[in-house]
Amino acid sequence: MRLRARHYKTGEVVDIVCANGVIRDVGSPRPPSPDVEAGWVAPALFDLQINGCDGRSFNSDRLGVDDVRHVVRVCRDHGIAGFLPTLVTNSFDAVRHGLSTLRRACEDDAEVAAAVPGIHLEGPYISPEDGPRGAHPRQHVRPPDGDEFRRLQDASGGRIRLVTLAPEYDGALEFIEWLAASGVVVALGHTGASGARIRDAVGAGARLSTHLGNGCHAVLPRHDNYLWEQLADDRLWASLICDGHHLPVAVVKCLLRVKTSARTVLTCDASSLAGLPPGRYVEWDQEFEVLPQGKVVVAGTPYLAGSAVFTDACLAFVLRHAGVSLAEAVDMAGARPRELLGLPPRRLQPGDPADLLLFEHNPNEPFRVVRTLVAHDSPLAPASGARGERGG
Repeated sequence: MRLRARHYKTGEVVDIVCANGVIRDVGSPRPPSPDVEAGWVAPALFDLQINGCDGRSFNSDRLGVDDVRHVVRVCRDHGIAGFLPTLVTNSFDAVRHGLSTLRRACEDDAEVAAAVPGIHLEGPYISPEDGPRGAHPRQHVRPPDGDEFRRLQDASGGRIRLVTLAPEYDGALEFIEWLAASGVVVALGHTGASGARIRDAVGAGARLSTHLGNGCHAVLPRHDNYLWEQLADDRLWASLICDGHHLPVAVVKCLLRVKTSARTVLTCDASSLAGLPPGRYVEWDQEFEVLPQGKVVVAGTPYLAGSAVFTDACLAFVLRHAGVSLAEAVDMAGARPRELLGLPPRRLQPGDPADLLLFEHNPNEPFRVVRTLVAHDSPLAPASGARGERGG
């Protein structure tokens, strides 16, 4: 298969020849004519934090393998070849069910296994306070527990690769050290910790700030607070939800200028309500609402509860508003999260897996996914509502 598009880093038109899920050649355009042509080509996207979509939640006690398959395929429509299914604060049995189902899906389906190289456990070891807790159910918030985590990791088949926690608990620093030593990436989030405790947590091995600027108090001390400490520490990367609702443009620009694109990860934090029409829905025995403008909130409140969009929309947002280059935006939505997790890179180079994103992006046409190529099965998957080959 021959693809023709502009390279997302150089802007030069290239032909990329793929066979058996691998990039075989990258070079200047030449005969024969391409099988598929688009405006631009880049490695496919990767997201650290996707909770589900279309009413299917990785946190549901009714989650099935077919639900996992559905989310994988919808993500591909949005240019996402890989992601970490994210389970949030819940009862032990509910979390174990989700992890076991994800394990079974990966073991039974090569498409799922290729898309899901790990799982993100966001909670239950987070702050119980209003504000930092966000929309996580208070009744299931609890301190870090090494024995519980071992049982959850066993249920997942060793697939938990990222854990978001609050470091202020007694024993949390030792828990962070233990996770980091076992190869799990530790993220700080949904925390009300002091600045000093944040410093100690980073020293213990924490490497990421989960959705920095969200899941925090509405009012903070002016100088000594956990946001400044996380921003100031260059050892901490930051994930940002750039859906247009979680963070104002000015905040996104400031966070990016401090962390830089080299230490920033774009995440959509898509909730199980992503893709659903406006209305009220029940999750975790709570009522949530998708507003007409695409914002997901706890019903009757202004409190956010995940997002209604996917990574491609967040990439488009930073391109419009954050003053970053196309290459920087794409890499924050693909290369950076893979790098953080220690996964093999995806590049437009011979010998690399053909996980590719074809898209349009120019002054007259906003960023739009055209097609996604996934290495393990090689067919070009059209994005929902996308047109086919150029001129078709």
